[in-house]
Amino acid sequence: MRGFYLYFRPKNLDDAIAVLNSSGGQILAGGTDFYPALGESLPQSDVVDITGVREIHGISADERYFRIGGLTTWAEVVSAPLPNCFDALKAAAREIGSVQIQNRATVAGNLCNASPAADSVPALLVLDAEVELLSIAGSRRMPLAQFITGNRKTQRRGDEILIAVLAPRQSENAASAFLKLGTRKYLVISISMVAVVLETNDSGYVSQARVAVGSCSAVARRLSDLERELVGQPADPQIGLLVQPQHLATLSPIDDMRATAEYRRDASVTLVRRALQACVGRV
Repeated sequence: MRGFYLYFRPKNLDDAIAVLNSSGGQILAGGTDFYPALGESLPQSDVVDITGVREIHGISADERYFRIGGLTTWAEVVSAPLPNCFDALKAAAREIGSVQIQNRATVAGNLCNASPAADSVPALLVLDAEVELLSIAGSRRMPLAQFITGNRKTQRRGDEILIAVLAPRQSENAASAFLKLGTRKYLVISISMVAVVLETNDSGYVSQARVAVGSCSAVARRLSDLERELVGQPADPQIGLLVQPQHLATLSPIDDMRATAEYRRDASVTLVRRALQACVGRV
């Protein structure tokens, strides 16, 4: 182990990939997770600061996808002119720390940190989001649902940068909602959180539903059984009554200082019901 470490701040993506490949260093994006994780310690490897790489910053769209650059901040997500199906993601973005944090924290940083309580993950899961990773060997893409594999664990290799999140252009006018439960209303780590995208047909019935729950497993999860049962149901204020505890059986909440596992599970049922009802109110 070296007695000293280097700090790099590349100005473009090619240089960033090359430096990361040669140094094997840690990536610094927004820094809102990077520095608190150090505590009173110093970095234990070289640091590759990618904040100057403008190529992976901003939001754009083509015929197939909305593309959110990895260095896009959550404040920029909130202010972006995105369709209704992104309302849940914008609501989640407003919950990521303080306004100061939202002005600095990046989309890629939040995902690569892979906290079970990452507010953005359920809202991106219901958009069927994918991530794009780049290394000196080339690029690869995968569903976000496969990218995060556990508590603080992802499929990102040490030589890769998460350069973008891609959301398919589908159900753009669908209603969406995000609800979060914590011990207070602001600046809080969630006990449970829920994101929903709900699309209806001209007859007022659900044509597609996507529901995800976070903070109740090591990885946020979609509720596939519930999603299937919602299709064909009337999109009315009673829709929440369809949600039953067994629909959340795939979750594995834990007991910790914020809540018991039992409370998390019960609260999540209520949150899913309320999120669905909120979507119906926006159809």
